[in-house]
Amino acid sequence: MKKNIQYIICSILILQFFMISACRKDFLDKSPDEDITIEEAFKQRKYAEAFLVDIYAGLPNEIYFTDMADVNPFIVASDEMNIPWPEKFPKLMNKGAWNSFNVTGQIYKNMYEGIRKANIFLKNIALTPLSAEFTQTTKDRWIGEAVFLRAFYHFQLMRIYGPVPIIDYTIGVADDFTKIRRKPLDYCVNFVVSECDKAITLLPMNVVGSRDLGRPTAAASLALKARVLLYNASPLWNGNPDFRSFADNEGTRLFSQQYDERRWLVAAQAAKDCIQKCESAGYHLFRSYADPVKNYQQLFIENNNPEVLFARNSGRDAWMEKSAFPGSLGGWNGWNPTQGQIDAYEMDNGIAPITGYNIDGSPVIDPASGYVETGYATGDEPKGRWLDGTRNMYAHRDPRFYATINFNGAFFIDRRVQFWQTGADGRGNAGRDFNTTGYLLKKFIDPGVSLTQQRYALKTWIFFRLGEMYLNYAEALNEAQGPVGDVHIYVNAIRNRAGMPSLPNSLSKDDMRKRIRNERRVELAFETHRYFDCHRWKTAEQTDKGKVYGMNISAGTNLKDDNFYKRSLIETRFFQAPKHYLFPIPQDEIDKNSSMVQNPGW
Repeated sequence: MKKNIQYIICSILILQFFMISACRKDFLDKSPDEDITIEEAFKQRKYAEAFLVDIYAGLPNEIYFTDMADVNPFIVASDEMNIPWPEKFPKLMNKGAWNSFNVTGQIYKNMYEGIRKANIFLKNIALTPLSAEFTQTTKDRWIGEAVFLRAFYHFQLMRIYGPVPIIDYTIGVADDFTKIRRKPLDYCVNFVVSECDKAITLLPMNVVGSRDLGRPTAAASLALKARVLLYNASPLWNGNPDFRSFADNEGTRLFSQQYDERRWLVAAQAAKDCIQKCESAGYHLFRSYADPVKNYQQLFIENNNPEVLFARNSGRDAWMEKSAFPGSLGGWNGWNPTQGQIDAYEMDNGIAPITGYNIDGSPVIDPASGYVETGYATGDEPKGRWLDGTRNMYAHRDPRFYATINFNGAFFIDRRVQFWQTGADGRGNAGRDFNTTGYLLKKFIDPGVSLTQQRYALKTWIFFRLGEMYLNYAEALNEAQGPVGDVHIYVNAIRNRAGMPSLPNSLSKDDMRKRIRNERRVELAFETHRYFDCHRWKTAEQTDKGKVYGMNISAGTNLKDDNFYKRSLIETRFFQAPKHYLFPIPQDEIDKNSSMVQNPGW
C-alpha cells in the first residue's frame, strides 16, 4: 500500500482539492478527475477503493512501545517493562505526572478520524456501480471491512476512556459539535457487538488472496466481539462502584449501576463461538516446530500464520530490533523486562517459583519448585536454553521464558550477552542507552535482522490471535461456572503447546482464576494485554504501583559475579485509584465541546 498516493487521492475526495499543472496556461483548464465531489468520486470504483484503503491509516502500529507515544504507551505503563529514557510519555504515566493537558491525544484524534472516513465510505458506497470486475460480493466485503474498522476504532477508544461518543453517521463542518455527547458504556458495548455481528455476515472467514493480507475477516470480527464482551463482564466495566455516580451534564449515568454475573457467560459463549468457527475455517494454534521455544518465538516472526486472526502490516521495519538488541549488536539496550515479569514464569515442572515478596523486595520462594537464586549451571542445557555458567535462577524455566527474555549470559544470534556493569552490553559501555533491569526483550525480535548491515525484516503486529481466544474463553467460563472441563481443556492446550504440564484437576475457582491470570501474563506478554487486563480486573493499583526491581546493573565484572545478581530497586511507580483506571479526555476536546464531560479525577 502506497500511503502517500492514498492520502493524495483522499484529499481530492474529501476537500475537493484540485491539482494544477505548472505548465498549464489556464488553471481552469482541468481534466475531469481534478475537481470532483464525493458523490462523483464514489461512482468510480478506483476512488471508492482508495477511500476504503485510507480508512486503514488509523490502525495503530503498536510495535512502537516508546516513541510515537500516541500508539502504544501501555507496555511500559504496565509492570512488564522499563526503559532508560525518562522523557517518554509512558514514563510520565509511571510517575503519575500526566494530566488532561499533556496526555497523548493522537489516539483520540486518530480513531475519530478513522471513524469519520468509515462513515463517509458507508454513506456513499451505494453509489459505486456493479460490474463484471466489481460484484456484489466484493462490495459487501468492502462494506464489512469499513463496518469492522469503525467498530474496532470505537473499541480502541473505549478501552482507555470508557464511555465515548458513538459516531455512526457523517458529520459536516457546519454541524453543531456541542451536541456530541458520551454514550453510556452499555450502549457503546452494544454498538460494537452489533457492528461485529453485521461484519460477520459480510466478510469471508479467510483472506481472499495474498494482496488482501491485513484486511479484516469474519474471524477478526468474531475476535473483537469476544474481547469487548470479556471486558464488559470484568470488574472495571461491570457494576464498578467507583464509577456508578459518573454522569454527563444532563444527569445520564455512564457506567452500569449493578454487577451482572450473566455477562461472563455471554463472554464465554462469544469466545467459544469464535474458536469453533475459526477452527472450522482452518485457523489453529501455531505448531510448526517441535521445540516449544522455537515454536513460540516463530509465532511472532512468521507473518500471517494460521493462528493470526487480524494483524497490521507494518512494512520493513527494524524499530523493535533497534530498541531490544544489545549494544554489542548495534541496539539501544532499551526494552527492559522487569524482575516481576521474570518471576511470573513458572519452572518447567509447572510450579511457580515465587509466591510473594518480603518488605525488602526479596522473593518468597517455594522450595518444591526447585528454584534457587544462587549458584551457576555446570554445563550447557542440551537444547541450548541456557549455557554453562548461567545463573541458576534462569535454569529450568517455562520454555516461553527462553523465547521471550534475553538474560545475562543468554546466547543471542552469535554471542552471549553481557549485562554486567563492565560487560559488552553493560551500563559502563552504554551511555544514555543502558539496560535498566539486566534483561532485554527477545519476543518479536527477528534474529535475521542486522542493524549494522541495515538488513531489516517485514513486520506485522498481531491484534487478535487464536491463543488469546482460548484464554478469553477459559477465563470467562471459570467466572461463570467455575473450573469445569472446558476451562482445563483450553488453558492446558495453551500450556501444552508451550511445553508446560497441565494444571492440577483439584483447583478451586479462585485458584483457577489466579492460574489463568498468570497464564495470560506469560502467554500474552508484551502484546498490549497486561495493562488492560490489570485495569479491567481492577488490580492495577497493585501491579502498576510501587517498587520495580531488576538486577544490579551497576555491579559486576564477569558472568559469575554475584554482585550483579542482587535484586535492586529500579524505581517506585505511582498509581492513583480510581483516577488512573481511565485516561483523561484531552483537554482541548473538552474545551471545544461543552457537552463533553471529563473522566472522574481529571
